Amino acid sequence: MTSQVSSPAEQADANSGHEAVVGEQRGPAGDKEIRRLDRVIIRFAGDSGDGMQLTGDRFTSETASFGNDLSTLPNFPAEIRAPAGTLPGVSSFQLHFADHDILTPGDAPNVLVAMNPAALKANIDDVPRGGEIIVNTDEFAKRAMAKVGYDTSPLEDGSLDAYHVHPVPLTTLTIEALKDFGLSRKEAERSKNMFALGLLSWMYHRPTEGTESFLRTKFAKKPAIAEANIAAFRAGWNFGETTEDFAVSYEVAPATSAFPTGTYRNISGNLALSYGLVVASKQADLPLYLGSYPITPASDILHELSKHKNFGVRTFQAEDEIAGIGAALGAAFGGSLAVTTTSGPGVALKSETIGLAVSLELPLLVVDIQRGGPSTGLPTKTEQADLLQAMYGRNGEAPVPVVAPRTPADCFDAAIEAARIALTYRTPVFLLSDGYLANGSEPWRIPDLDELPDLRVQFATGPNHTLDDGTEMFWPYKRDPQTLARPWALPGTPGLEHRIGGIEKQDGSGNISYDPANHDFMVRTRQAKIDGIEVPDVDVDDPDGARTLVLGWGSTYGPITAAVRRLRAAGLPIAQAHLRHLNPFPGNLGDVLGRYQKVVVPEMNLGQLATLIRAKYLVDAQSHTQVNGMPFKAEKLAEALKEAIND
Repeated sequence: MTSQVSSPAEQADANSGHEAVVGEQRGPAGDKEIRRLDRVIIRFAGDSGDGMQLTGDRFTSETASFGNDLSTLPNFPAEIRAPAGTLPGVSSFQLHFADHDILTPGDAPNVLVAMNPAALKANIDDVPRGGEIIVNTDEFAKRAMAKVGYDTSPLEDGSLDAYHVHPVPLTTLTIEALKDFGLSRKEAERSKNMFALGLLSWMYHRPTEGTESFLRTKFAKKPAIAEANIAAFRAGWNFGETTEDFAVSYEVAPATSAFPTGTYRNISGNLALSYGLVVASKQADLPLYLGSYPITPASDILHELSKHKNFGVRTFQAEDEIAGIGAALGAAFGGSLAVTTTSGPGVALKSETIGLAVSLELPLLVVDIQRGGPSTGLPTKTEQADLLQAMYGRNGEAPVPVVAPRTPADCFDAAIEAARIALTYRTPVFLLSDGYLANGSEPWRIPDLDELPDLRVQFATGPNHTLDDGTEMFWPYKRDPQTLARPWALPGTPGLEHRIGGIEKQDGSGNISYDPANHDFMVRTRQAKIDGIEVPDVDVDDPDGARTLVLGWGSTYGPITAAVRRLRAAGLPIAQAHLRHLNPFPGNLGDVLGRYQKVVVPEMNLGQLATLIRAKYLVDAQSHTQVNGMPFKAEKLAEALKEAIND
């Protein structure tokens, strides 16, 4: 409880935050002790109907406004409402916040708030010895405990002696706090999550005004419900202030040195991606069109973009995945920045139309928020197993660029980059996010307008080719010599009528062609266009001249970087590189890989990037894989990388 912090780099993303006490203070006689920490990991857990995601979101919002760095991990079941009190129905929200830069939601919670026996049973193994557990004792009835396999009460049988347990009758206290509101017992019980939020807000000195304002806005049409929730929230705060069971509260200072100067907000990956798409359309001076079918975990992008008609955004909720991408491709033909959003099962259904977009050579963003598979798989869990599908999941030679964000906030920049490639090179582009990034959140610096790229394109306006007899005409497949992009002609432009469709085109004229030599030329040209896309070189972080390189992509950035920090703090040299562009690879990647004796590739799949690296660069890349639906834990990843270094 009293070990000193060595440095932010050494302590970032460690298992525990409470063990890193950086100071203590007491107020006047009789006041409770206040301890200063450098970081804390909290997990709220309960039934799907207990409001754990809302509770976590509110605590996160207040933490962001306070100025801490943070990272979150929402975790919820796929069922809309699993049976109450069962293990499959447990929903949780983990938040890691600190006074310095952090990279992951943390490996294990210092504080677990368990709203019922199922929540305790499902999460207790993740809590380190000495951690704090706040338990809603009202829910520990014999029947509820038996439902999850407790023969005796864990609150009484000594099984929790290794933890600091705070038994709190949350339901009873909430009902008592709301007795004057005229609510039924069931209605009053629904506010127990706000009581828990108030208690934790007192415990960690979180602001309260934002939550009270949020509740009044959320329940604006039901002011009595709003005031009841606020009363429960205040009762939780007051309980922490007055009860003897909580003798200590904690302070985590703002992360003033972790961020460059600017205006920040907390943002999730799906929200950042949505904003990136809107900004890309404005920077391109094109209307944004989304053709999509709802699918977890991509649906929030459809929900968000539907709110922004004032920015020229048009959203179409299609009857199925095929209709969604078909409409989007039609919008691209009509001159829009076209997007379709989905997850792995939807990509499979969209594959034929993606091939058509390759043939038509039109800009189209295919946003794949990856989840656990195959088939329906794990709809609410995360995975990185769609990389090979994005690379090769179409008939024929149909190359498509692939871009992957590394953090929730980076989804904004990745969306703009994907739009740049699609518009510049007239090609569909895969944007590979995943459930961890989509639902997780972190601080994001709102960019200045002058930092945004100019994405404007020039549409064809007249003939671009002269025949031998002097006739001027429009050739839809006459290419830009630098980018190999074909002209983009808006339908209805006089004189630019041209054939369009999926059958092979004649080079230049676009007429239907079955000529073998022409097909060979067109296939190689389409591939050359993708190979020639200009992407930045990959940066290598190697301060010590290491012999081992850890190479990652997408959402593994946070756990990899946290693991690398641990190893370097222990004196072990290791280099790190992270890929945003997966097709084409950065031009210097081959040289980078050749500088190291060992290359380790951690992935949330069975080694898909490692397979590509081995095939293209003939490097014996070692895979470190995980497919349990959850992101890597930094400590376990550090152990695996240490073994690779010492092997």
